[in-house]
Amino acid sequence: MSYVRRSASSLGGGPVSRLARPAGVLLAAAVAVSYLAAVDPNESGHYPTCPFLALTGYQCPGCGSLRTIHALAHGDLGAAFGLNVLTVVMIPVLAGLWIRWTVARARNRPPRTTLADPRLIWAFLAVVLSFWLVRNLGFGSFLAA
Repeated sequence: MSYVRRSASSLGGGPVSRLARPAGVLLAAAVAVSYLAAVDPNESGHYPTCPFLALTGYQCPGCGSLRTIHALAHGDLGAAFGLNVLTVVMIPVLAGLWIRWTVARARNRPPRTTLADPRLIWAFLAVVLSFWLVRNLGFGSFLAA
């Protein structure tokens, strides 16, 4: 059994098949945002409580994300920033990464793997952990939802 390394020109498939995964991710995101826009996470009983918050009384980095996306879906940017600023900042980053992936697939090129750079991974981890810590301290209470 031989293994053949695939070149950029042999990634294969027509434009529709190459764009199926990015389209699927976009569809899943649109469905999730639509659901969050329709079913208000501010009303109790619709979504489970964050397990970390329930066990410790402290907010995790994701606490407030559902309410943030609900606020963004309704055009309330101020409320979204007040609920979870990290989520608001990460949405354009994720959108940019999705666009880069989609363009690479449309051009039949392999996606760049620069995000696998350990320095970027560690920097992102440091930001998330710092946000998690600061939002649970007294002086960072403005970051808590």
